[in-house]
Amino acid sequence: MNIMNSYSKPESIDAYERIEKAYKSEKPRLLARLRAIGRSLEEAEDLVHDIYTEIIEHLPLVSRIRNLPAWINTLFRRRLIDAWRHERVRVAAGEIDVAEETLQEIIAGIGLNPLDGYIRDCLIDALNDALHALPAAQRRVMEAQVFGGLTFREIAETTGKSIDTLKARKRYALQNLSRALRHWIDK
Repeated sequence: MNIMNSYSKPESIDAYERIEKAYKSEKPRLLARLRAIGRSLEEAEDLVHDIYTEIIEHLPLVSRIRNLPAWINTLFRRRLIDAWRHERVRVAAGEIDVAEETLQEIIAGIGLNPLDGYIRDCLIDALNDALHALPAAQRRVMEAQVFGGLTFREIAETTGKSIDTLKARKRYALQNLSRALRHWIDK
């Protein structure tokens, strides 16, 4: 369905033109702000396009907005806050995004060759030992999520524990595993 066909009134056409003009004038600033806070170009463009898609969905309201760029900046700020809150929750839960290349650099930087079978076997043994040394509740969450591929919601439904409790257990488990593996590397 074409947007212009669904809103063929002159005020809707005017609103669409105002949005287009605001998009052209504000997009570089919005992208620059996102890039300045560390977002990739792809993430920045996705966020800007999401905002303008939301604005077009509310096309009839646009004609009543006096300062469209200010309204767009308000939407933008709200989206940034939502993204920031989501990221804080993920970090607090112990979730991290580490690229495979980064892991390879870290392993190479400490002098380990992951292709070396002996080192790999020792590392797997150390990880298994560290997993078995975890408190049972932490180990069950790790096993269910990492090896079982379950989400926190699915684990909560089967165990009756809250999602926040499960996230805290995973966070503590990751801290314990990290300490154990650091100790193994230092040996």
